[in-house]
Amino acid sequence: MGRTTPTYRDVLNSLEDRWAEYRRALRTHDQPRFDQLFSYAREHADASGLLNHQEPLLPTLISIDLEQESRLDEHELRIEALEAAIDGQSED
Repeated sequence: MGRTTPTYRDVLNSLEDRWAEYRRALRTHDQPRFDQLFSYAREHADASGLLNHQEPLLPTLISIDLEQESRLDEHELRIEALEAAIDGQSED
């Protein structure tokens, strides 16, 4: 017996297809950024699939937010390390 509902990954691919016209209308330098957002969403497809939300855009947006939050944390750590290195040099 086949599945009655598509997998979240299938839904995400469908969602990305529906946004294809929007992507084409973006400036060329923004298109890879748009693609990256869906890449972020695919990183959390397992968790989003377990949620089985009626509106697939919501877990997609949360997944994107999680990845961007992670990147912000990484950048903050790098900034703190650079500031510490600069402070250490100025004390010498």
